[in-house]
Amino acid sequence: MPYLHHSCAALRIAGDSLNPDAISRLLGCSPTLGHVKGQIEPSKGKPIIRETGAWQLDAAGQQPGNLDAHVAELFGRVNNDLSAWARLSGEYRIQLFCVYFMGEGGDFVQASPETLKVLGDRRIKLGLRIYSPADDDN
Repeated sequence: MPYLHHSCAALRIAGDSLNPDAISRLLGCSPTLGHVKGQIEPSKGKPIIRETGAWQLDAAGQQPGNLDAHVAELFGRVNNDLSAWARLSGEYRIQLFCVYFMGEGGDFVQASPETLKVLGDRRIKLGLRIYSPADDDN
């Protein structure tokens, strides 16, 4: 059976009124990166002005790619109180963003019912970006 060569994932929460410290307190976990709307960050060229607030938690890369492992890792690190997630999903955009790199053309992504339930119970959208070997030719 073909498999995904490798993958990475991040839990992303975004919104104009988002305060990363408040999200960290609610979820009991510090983000990999976080910023408030309007925050100015230095860059090699022109400074970057953040257009919205964000809180992001990255998962370790998986080889072979494994959506279930990403979800287990990320949600093993945060508060899983569904009332807290209901508050967050009512106020902010929440997404589990995954990038998959295919080893060959017939690879596929699969998620267990348990993984889908974790995301659904928390009203988290699943975003997938899949790169095939043909993408390397461009």
